[in-house]
Amino acid sequence: MAGSRILSMGHYQPSRLVTNDDLAAIVDTNDAWIRDRVGIATRRIAEGETVADMAASAAGKALAASGLTAADIDMVVVATCSSIDRCPNVASRVANKLGIAAPAAMDVNTACSGFSYALSTADHAVRAGAAHNVIVIGSEKLSDITDWSDRSTCVLFGDAAGAAVVTAAAEGEEPGIGPVVWGSAPEKNDVLKIEGWHPYIQQEGQTVFRWATTMLAPLARQACERAGVTPQDLAAFVPHQANARIIDGIVKRLGIPNAVIAKDIVESGNTSAASVPLALSKLIERREVPSGAPVLLFGFGGGLTYAGQVIRCP
Repeated sequence: MAGSRILSMGHYQPSRLVTNDDLAAIVDTNDAWIRDRVGIATRRIAEGETVADMAASAAGKALAASGLTAADIDMVVVATCSSIDRCPNVASRVANKLGIAAPAAMDVNTACSGFSYALSTADHAVRAGAAHNVIVIGSEKLSDITDWSDRSTCVLFGDAAGAAVVTAAAEGEEPGIGPVVWGSAPEKNDVLKIEGWHPYIQQEGQTVFRWATTMLAPLARQACERAGVTPQDLAAFVPHQANARIIDGIVKRLGIPNAVIAKDIVESGNTSAASVPLALSKLIERREVPSGAPVLLFGFGGGLTYAGQVIRCP
C-alpha cells in the first residue's frame, strides 16, 4: 500500500502553571533538586477539563491546520492512560465534540509510548485501506491520578494533549510515516503502574531510568534503519519527555549531534502519551524543523512498552 503521512499537528495545555516552588510549598522538595534530577521547571495542571476536552482542543487545532474538515475524517485514535471513564471511550467523545460522523473510534493504552502506538495503528489502517484520514491524539490528565503528597512522583507530571492529522500518501509519493519498532519488557511491568479503582501513579524511578538509558538507544536506531535513514540524517529527535537525563543518555548513544532535540519536559513535565505530539507540535509551530525532514519519534513507559518511528515533518 502507498502508506501515510502526517498532514498537520496541534496541541493544547491548560492555563494553570505550577512551578517547582509551588510544589515545594506542599512537599519536601526544592527547585534545584527537581531541575537537577529530572530537568523540569514548570508543568500545566487542568482544572475543570477532562482528557476528552483537552484531546478535542488539540485535535481541533490540528484539523484546522490540515485543510480538511470533520467530514473528511474516518478514524479517530486516542492514546491515554489517565481517562477516568472507561466507556464511552475518549475517541468517540472527541469525534462528537468535533462533529465527525461515524468514524472508527478507539482508545489505545500503552502509557507513555501511546502516541507512537496510536500513530502506527493509524498508519496500518491507511495502508490496509480501512481509513483514509485519521486524527491521532495523545491526551493525559495525570493530575487526577497523582498523589500530591508523594514527593517522588508529584514533581514529575503535567496535563496536556497533542494531535496529528494523518492522511494517505499520494500515489508514487514516499510514505511520511516509517515502519514502527515496538515491543515491551513485561517482566518489568510492575515498576511503573496505575492500579485499582482509585489509583495513584507508582514508579520505581531508578529501575525505569536504568532500563531507559541502557535498552532504548539500540531500539531507536532500529527505527531509523527500518526507515532507511541513519541517526546522523535526522533533523530532529522527539522522545518521550520523561526525564532530561534519560533524553541526554539516549542522544549520546545514538550519536545525533546535529539534530534538534526536543526538551519540552522543562516547561511541561512528563505528560505521558501527550508528550511526543506536544513536543513535536511545538517544534513545528516554532519552525525549528524543515518540512519533509526526517524526525525520529520514540515513546516509552509503563508496561514497560516502547514504540518509535521516523516521520517526515509536515
